[in-house]
Amino acid sequence: MKFTGTDKYVATEDLQMAVNAAITLQRPLLIKGEPGTGKTMLAEELAEGLGARLITWHIKSTTKAQQGLYEYDAVSRLRDSQLGDEKVKDIGNYIVKGKLWEAFEADDQVVLLIDEIDKADIEFPNDLLLELDRMEFYVYETQQKVKAEKRPIVVITSNNEKELPDAFLRRCFFHYITFPDAETMKSIVDVHFPNVQQNIVRDALEVFFDVRKVPGLKKKPSTSELVDWLKLLMADDLSAKMLHDRDSASALPPLYGALVKNEQDVHLLQKLAFMARRRS
Repeated sequence: MKFTGTDKYVATEDLQMAVNAAITLQRPLLIKGEPGTGKTMLAEELAEGLGARLITWHIKSTTKAQQGLYEYDAVSRLRDSQLGDEKVKDIGNYIVKGKLWEAFEADDQVVLLIDEIDKADIEFPNDLLLELDRMEFYVYETQQKVKAEKRPIVVITSNNEKELPDAFLRRCFFHYITFPDAETMKSIVDVHFPNVQQNIVRDALEVFFDVRKVPGLKKKPSTSELVDWLKLLMADDLSAKMLHDRDSASALPPLYGALVKNEQDVHLLQKLAFMARRRS
């Protein structure tokens, strides 16, 4: 069972090796990289490539590790007891299964995505050490042990918003998705737009990488933003012509709002364009 990418996802050789190494070692795959480099999409395409079901746990700043296992709904049980409902006799009726429980009890091997783990509290990863290592946990309310029959393939993504604990990192196989070079980026574009005119792709990639090279840029445009920008260019023949004919020192790229996402970077590019015109 090897992952080699899919028709919709270009996986570099290094990324393929990392995914397959994590599967072989039965370790969680920790993926880091710039936003928009396809970390979440990797888990989605890995599931599709292996023919497995994907279970996604999106992490927020308020998410607690216990929610991934289960939650005991004591409020509902109290309300039902006041109403004389018979189901209060079985506490199991008030246990809400989490995403890890769902993955552990699956009949077939699934892909479990823990998305953006660095958004949660710093103790969040440590609180899942035992469960991810042994693939089991205990439900104290029902005196029940939940153990994975078939160990899920775990993919964990992080945007590096905070450092992860060493004890957690030791249990993961780590891979950093480096930003694609021009050749890899062209392959990604070809996957999304197989029939696009190559002169548009060539010109767009040149502008895209020129923008990314600008020193002092607060947010560099990502792969997903390039795809959005190309979609707009192809829908607007005038913009595509402007892209082809533009003077590199003249102004911002056409439809720049798909690439540049804050006013500081817009002002920076405008300033650089003005300075270039002054020198010409």
